[in-house]
Amino acid sequence: QVQVVESGGGSVQAGGSLRLSCVASGYTLNSNWMGWFRQAPGKEREGVAAIFTGGSSTRYADSVKGRFTISQDIAKNTVYLQMNSLKPEDTAMYYCAAPTNGRWVFRPLSRSEYNGWGQGTQVTVSS
Repeated sequence: QVQVVESGGGSVQAGGSLRLSCVASGYTLNSNWMGWFRQAPGKEREGVAAIFTGGSSTRYADSVKGRFTISQDIAKNTVYLQMNSLKPEDTAMYYCAAPTNGRWVFRPLSRSEYNGWGQGTQVTVSS
């Protein structure tokens, strides 16, 4: 059974940092995209960052460029999201997503490209 599990969320003050982790079990990170998404109350889920597993390509939403960094550890089947210079508007539930059905991801920051989702981890940034 494929599982995607996020961790690392928490509460920080503006300007602080957090690192989120996403462990995929029953699914091998190999030559496809994995993404981080977030959803704030009353808003749609949006793509934050994505990484091509097994390679070096990444994608970022404009709102997080220069502040967030996505990375991977293939040996640990884990994708990370390092979040620096956090702002109150970054407050949201953060989700990890994987194409566990094996379909190729054409639009890495589009939620419709992914079918495997974690339960989410809450990030709260206070001013």
